[in-house]
Amino acid sequence: MSVDLSLIERSACDVVELLREEALSPHDLLDTLAAQVARVEPQVNALPTLCFERAHAHADALLKKPVAERGLLCGLPVPIKDLTDVAGVRTTRGSLVYRDRIPATSDAGVRLLEAHGGVVYAKSNTPEFGSGGHTYNSVFGITRNPWDLSRSAGGSSGGAAAALASGTAWVAQGSDLAGSLRTPSAFCGVVGLRPTPGRVSYGPAANPYDTLGIHGPMARNVTDAALLLDAMCGEVESVPLSLGEPARSFLAHARSPRRPARVAFSAGLGIATAEPEILAICRQTMDRLAGAGIGVDESDLDLSAATQAFHTLRGIAYATNYEDVLAQHRDVLNPNVIWNIEFGLQLDNRAMRSAQRTRAELFHKMIALLQRYDVLICPASIVLPFPVEARDIRDAAGQHFDTYIDWLAITYALTLTGMPVIAIPCGMSASGLPVGIQIVGKVRGEAALLSAARAVEEIIGTWATGQPQVR
Repeated sequence: MSVDLSLIERSACDVVELLREEALSPHDLLDTLAAQVARVEPQVNALPTLCFERAHAHADALLKKPVAERGLLCGLPVPIKDLTDVAGVRTTRGSLVYRDRIPATSDAGVRLLEAHGGVVYAKSNTPEFGSGGHTYNSVFGITRNPWDLSRSAGGSSGGAAAALASGTAWVAQGSDLAGSLRTPSAFCGVVGLRPTPGRVSYGPAANPYDTLGIHGPMARNVTDAALLLDAMCGEVESVPLSLGEPARSFLAHARSPRRPARVAFSAGLGIATAEPEILAICRQTMDRLAGAGIGVDESDLDLSAATQAFHTLRGIAYATNYEDVLAQHRDVLNPNVIWNIEFGLQLDNRAMRSAQRTRAELFHKMIALLQRYDVLICPASIVLPFPVEARDIRDAAGQHFDTYIDWLAITYALTLTGMPVIAIPCGMSASGLPVGIQIVGKVRGEAALLSAARAVEEIIGTWATGQPQVR
């Protein structure tokens, strides 16, 4: 067994270089992760299912190949969100319905990651079926924020974000519908990228033409997120919307930071109001960008029409995916999940038509804005990480929310536009909790977005004061 906990602090890109040089092996990384998991997991609960034996076997197979044939990740360990199937590994989707389920085949996205040299060693925690911005479920319980164990890690990729913050992952796969990559990134002080629909393949899916729910990379910095995005890309025959690999890698673009000339800043996209401390930190970030010579303008963008449209389209997705589950297992489902499915089942054609028209209008608004600006920036969450005992947020910054997801409007409004969005940390609250911003790029513009985000990251500099409570 070879354990070197100093590796935990290295970037994913650095670790991959060490793998390519054969200065260490995937087994060294897996042993180090196992030691770190033993140290922090009892407190954090980010990775409730481990599969180290499978991971070591995969590492053995990789090491039989020449280094040049070990893929982009060359043996880098990657945890997979518990919504996503991994062959031979318990995959519960955070639900008692599937608590004993062990799939025989892996999701297409997992197969791509493994083909690119990723080694799966764990499943990250998620709320049931990924529903909501707080990671808890009846199978594994609550995932806690490594910065403050009394606080939420966000959701639904909360396990992935908490693993990154607590040092049990260098990169992590996640997914996003209402903000499930971006909210936990803001809560845990890491990076989460929601790519263009089709950029990252996954499936088989109940509705392979869905463009709301996507998979994407999470990491501790922009460059590492770009590395993982490259390893998640590739056309898959069974995924009709899948896009091909880029001509130039996303990592190369992230390693060539280019400062945006003009930035639009929105305090709430016309749909949300952030807590004063969060907004103050975000405005300080804009001041730093302006001080670095970037033009920053206040935007009057209004995406307030997104709420009804998003609820409708999300409801259709839940009804499509889980109608039979509701009929057979209502007694063990989270009440919020039941509400989601039933809401979708009762929708009429008029609501569906209205939602599609509204989505188109929001898309064209965003196109018009991004013809004048390189990127749009706004807060990644309107609240700081909240106590784990709360199941959701119903009141914040003078607003009352009718549903358990409406505090996520600042992320789900951007989901409807289909633009790529990256969340990066930008500061710390007075109580020592992370704050993040979202940076929105142009249509299919992940390359330019990653380059701009890396430039912003360079300007912001060291944002964290001290280490997480658990690391």
